[in-house]
Amino acid sequence: MSEVNPPSPAENSEERLVGADRVIAVLTELADHPLGVTLDELASTLHSSKPTVHRALATLRRAGLADMTGRGVYVLGDEYLRLAFRNLDGRPETARIQPLLEELAATCGETAHYAVLSGTDIVYRAKMDPPQGAVRLTSVIGGRNPAYRTAVGKALLSGRLTSVQEVSDWFGPFPLEQRTANTLTTPEQLLRELEMTRRRGFAVDDEENEVGVNCLALPVHLDGSEIPSGAVSISAVRFRCSLDQLVDAVPAIRETIARRLGGGAVR
Repeated sequence: MSEVNPPSPAENSEERLVGADRVIAVLTELADHPLGVTLDELASTLHSSKPTVHRALATLRRAGLADMTGRGVYVLGDEYLRLAFRNLDGRPETARIQPLLEELAATCGETAHYAVLSGTDIVYRAKMDPPQGAVRLTSVIGGRNPAYRTAVGKALLSGRLTSVQEVSDWFGPFPLEQRTANTLTTPEQLLRELEMTRRRGFAVDDEENEVGVNCLALPVHLDGSEIPSGAVSISAVRFRCSLDQLVDAVPAIRETIARRLGGGAVR
């Protein structure tokens, strides 16, 4: 009988890496189910066997990053949330941005966001809803949206993309998904919008990402760099605040940003 060779260190390393990837995949999927998800549903979504997913869940539960309710449903653990919020609250940008968003939401009566660029998407780092108002937006901290159909995305890309080829290389292939009747889907359309954004110093979303919701955004420089660190936006439900009203508020918004963050933060 021939002897079976034991796995080499490289093979063991590869196996551990795959296992770690599975744990991360399960953790990421749990984040999409705030009300919880069953083992069967996780296995189906991740195209993995139930024993494999169960082992990943066991690892996460030991670390406090996942919990199981009494009805066999898995959710993110309190330790995960504690770590995430501690990290978010401890970031220097959060301490600087949050008071600004609170003031903008209060004075404009609309939702204020701070978002950063992540490839072809934008990621919301902070959000403040207005103190009053029956309609609240569905955006969440950590949530993503495609940059091409958001004001913050266009504000952050206006200084980076200056030709049709650069736009095509960044977003391709085209045409892009047309989320609403106003969504810009070709590189030529996007380039024209980015050129306008550069000239006027702010970007707009004219119901391009969500019907009935307008948005205006200004790039901000938190670290003195020529490249914006992120963008501050005001998003409004159209029937309550038109896009023209948002544009009219740009001087006041710019003054508030400069007063809160310093004159070099907005240009």
